[in-house]
Amino acid sequence: MAGNIELNAGRETVEIVVVNTGDRPVQVGSHFHFFEVNRALAFEREAAFGMRLHIPAGTAVRFEPGEEKPVQLAQLGGSKRSFGLNALTSGSAIRGNMSDEVRRRLKAWEGLKHE
Repeated sequence: MAGNIELNAGRETVEIVVVNTGDRPVQVGSHFHFFEVNRALAFEREAAFGMRLHIPAGTAVRFEPGEEKPVQLAQLGGSKRSFGLNALTSGSAIRGNMSDEVRRRLKAWEGLKHE
């Protein structure tokens, strides 16, 4: 069957620039809530809230130490809820609707990388 497949049809997308500030490679899978990725990856986290990589399911993007690159993100589908990962969201992950509690957790979590 010939044809094209459109990824994340009808979902909001955004491009952000990501820098791996760590000393090891970091790989992020297609369905990981990008807001909660490894803290060695530096980028505008609030812009990534409720978003995942805009890549085919089952694939990943690798960030080498010191590497800076733009990535496309797509809005989460389904119920737009995120649990586990780095325990920052633990519930609703609707883009543009981050709770004060999530902001508090993010601030505390980001502070840990400097200790």
